[in-house]
Amino acid sequence: MSFLKRITTAALTVASLAAGQAAQADEQYFPLQSYRVGPYAAGGTGFFGGFIDYMTLINTRDGGVNGVKLVWDECETEYAVEKGVECYQRQKSHADIAAWNPLSVGIAYAMIDGVTADKVPLITVNHGRTDTTDGRVFPYVFPLLLNPYSETSGIVNYIASKEGGLESLKGKKIVVLYHGSPYGKETIPIYELLAEKYGFTVVQIEVPHPGNEQGAQWLQIRREAPDYVVLRGWGVMNPVALTTAQRNGFPVDHIIGNVWSNSEEDALPAGDAAIGYTAITTQASGNQYPVLQEIIKTVYDAGQGNLSDKSRIGSVYHNLGIVNGILNVEAIRIAQAKFGNRTLTGDEVRWGFEHLQLSPARVKELGAENLFHSINVTYDNHEGEGYVTFQQWNGKKWNVVSDWIAPDWALLRPIITKSSEAYAAEKGLPIRTLEDADQVTQ
Repeated sequence: MSFLKRITTAALTVASLAAGQAAQADEQYFPLQSYRVGPYAAGGTGFFGGFIDYMTLINTRDGGVNGVKLVWDECETEYAVEKGVECYQRQKSHADIAAWNPLSVGIAYAMIDGVTADKVPLITVNHGRTDTTDGRVFPYVFPLLLNPYSETSGIVNYIASKEGGLESLKGKKIVVLYHGSPYGKETIPIYELLAEKYGFTVVQIEVPHPGNEQGAQWLQIRREAPDYVVLRGWGVMNPVALTTAQRNGFPVDHIIGNVWSNSEEDALPAGDAAIGYTAITTQASGNQYPVLQEIIKTVYDAGQGNLSDKSRIGSVYHNLGIVNGILNVEAIRIAQAKFGNRTLTGDEVRWGFEHLQLSPARVKELGAENLFHSINVTYDNHEGEGYVTFQQWNGKKWNVVSDWIAPDWALLRPIITKSSEAYAAEKGLPIRTLEDADQVTQ
């Protein structure tokens, strides 16, 4: 009996250790369709670097999210749609996917049907298809923080504030210089709508990818003699636009950059041509925020930082990646509070995103006060509140020059709803209710 007891005790010990190892092995996987080479590498390295840095902080400091470690791998897309789709097909076979974060409008468009069938969230922070804001029709797509129409409304409201009010826009002329891609073309109809509503003239001019040559476009702008130019650029297109504007005598303080034309990498290469340039943003730059200081201390001082150039810590793209990390991690934390502190299914993470409500007080607890404003996602509003601010380049860094500005939801929501419901009718999709959204696939 003594021998049997020892055998039984040993077996139970082994089983207990195995169970403990299994519990410790709980992991939540993030497939990263990153781009670290090519004309858009500055955006890709900064954003994915910040995202990875935040997940590393959570693993190192906290042991994961309630004991669930965050894991990831990268698949290089070079910002090309076909490569992004190849990465999706390759990475989707991995177990325990939390969410996709491609940071590419083209790749995101190509993934919508796939992720919907897979029941895994697709996060398009600050970009994406505008009508995916309507979660009643697009349950798995989340244009968090800012969608393209909200951005457009924010920019027009900011220009109006410089001119003395929305009524002062009447008779003005605005040129929109946009990147020749699905991302760049997304706001064409909303600028036309706002021009009609407020009485300004809008001229929209395309710049073919990647944007190294803009001589013809700026000659046209010179002929049009607009009051403002909105720069909807990406990558190398942005500094080229600023330097070409200077050569053509257009005042830089009347160029307003959109959310993908607002980084240090957009301004620095343009030198003096960028001084006075203003751009919209959803998150501030700088490394003075507590969460950035924690990343420097816990991650970089331990040699685990993702950025090879430490001077980029706290840059616009890096901070956007950190904020994106916060949003993803908090969605998991919120979902765990309902479903348990374990590896979650994609649909459970979707539920977490649809309850992602971070008040300014919670943002402060996370060490991100003034880094970004807040977010209030619901099942039928996958953007949040759309708050933006504006920053101006002084030759060395960005300085915030406005309060937080909200979009014109009364104008935008009916347009978004009309588009999403038309999509649902075309595809034969149901319109979800709150009750539908609360149903989760295990």
